[in-house]
Amino acid sequence: MLYFAYGSNLHHFQMKRRCKDSIFLKKINLKDFRLTFRSKYRAADIEPKKNSIVPGALFEISKSDEKKLDVYEDFPILYKKYYFYYYGKKVMTYTMVKKTPFKFPTERYLNVVKKGYKNCKLDQSLLTKALKLKD
Repeated sequence: MLYFAYGSNLHHFQMKRRCKDSIFLKKINLKDFRLTFRSKYRAADIEPKKNSIVPGALFEISKSDEKKLDVYEDFPILYKKYYFYYYGKKVMTYTMVKKTPFKFPTERYLNVVKKGYKNCKLDQSLLTKALKLKD
């Protein structure tokens, strides 16, 4: 199945450790969403926003990888699954259940996300923008 990563799972080494069968396919943009950080974990989340994009990575994952991600993402308590179509193919990602206010991520978490942006060659300015969003 196809999985869209936009937070710490962009980090190739970490993703491989979590999901041994995962294969990085390419970077893509999720349209009409924006990146934010929230919850007591100060983790990445996406929310609908017109004319905005969330850069991320498309991975091919196995059923057992999905089960591991479910545990890691605390599904269905912290995150729920969200599906969208990319060129006619169904893609799964996670989005937080409770849309709590913005919380700046911890330095450790943010460093993992930044490394992931480098691994996937994503536009860092969009991450910087997300960190300035307070509304």
